[in-house]
Amino acid sequence: MGTERTTDTVAGAAMAAWGVPGRTPAVVCVHGAGVSSRQMAPLLPAFDGRTEAWAVDLPGFGASDAGGRRWTVPDLADALVEWTHARGLTDPCLLGLSLGAQVVAEAAARHPHDVGSVVLAGPTTDPEARSLPRLAVRLLWNNLYERPSVVTHSLRDYREAGPSRVVRSWTASRDHRIELVLPRVPQPALVVRGSRDKVCPGPWAEDVARLLPRGRLVTVPGLPHALSWAGPGRLARIVERFLAEEAR
Repeated sequence: MGTERTTDTVAGAAMAAWGVPGRTPAVVCVHGAGVSSRQMAPLLPAFDGRTEAWAVDLPGFGASDAGGRRWTVPDLADALVEWTHARGLTDPCLLGLSLGAQVVAEAAARHPHDVGSVVLAGPTTDPEARSLPRLAVRLLWNNLYERPSVVTHSLRDYREAGPSRVVRSWTASRDHRIELVLPRVPQPALVVRGSRDKVCPGPWAEDVARLLPRGRLVTVPGLPHALSWAGPGRLARIVERFLAEEAR
């Protein structure tokens, strides 16, 4: 199976994505703060041929441009849904990691008729970590458990995006009040967390699932924050089981 690369202009910015074929509804994978779709790329082979899946570059990161704007989390959510329209996706499952989970939650709440279900993987940012120093400490602690390639690719993404854009992305994640958004997400929602995730603590993941009207939590033993890199096969199977259960 081949990987399709596309670029669509949404909200005045060229938004790039990579996709693999499979059954619908499609799974749209959204990366975290300061990085690109490289973070989600290992998931695509895990879905390939079974479930249609896409990894997007949010505006300003990877192969997408910023369109001369400063993007808030709600802005990114609107652009993501506009991109699904451009791709002709019906009732997609939006899967976000870290900041991507915040974008996905906003998209689901703001556009309830355009999103079929959501998966929030290692969702940020809990009220106990609303400072850049505290977030940085958590990230560094978590990196002790990540594969070295995760850190290497993240540093490459940071370098390509530039320090000001990376810091703005982290600031957007810090300032976004996801706990106020979650109760407004009407879709079936799955929260996934690695048991060794130091960025998304266990009690916070439990709160996220509780705040979601139709939420549930799955904890994956032994995995850190970057679930898409550390356990792409396991994450894909969890998502596909979730979609199958919702279809029934």
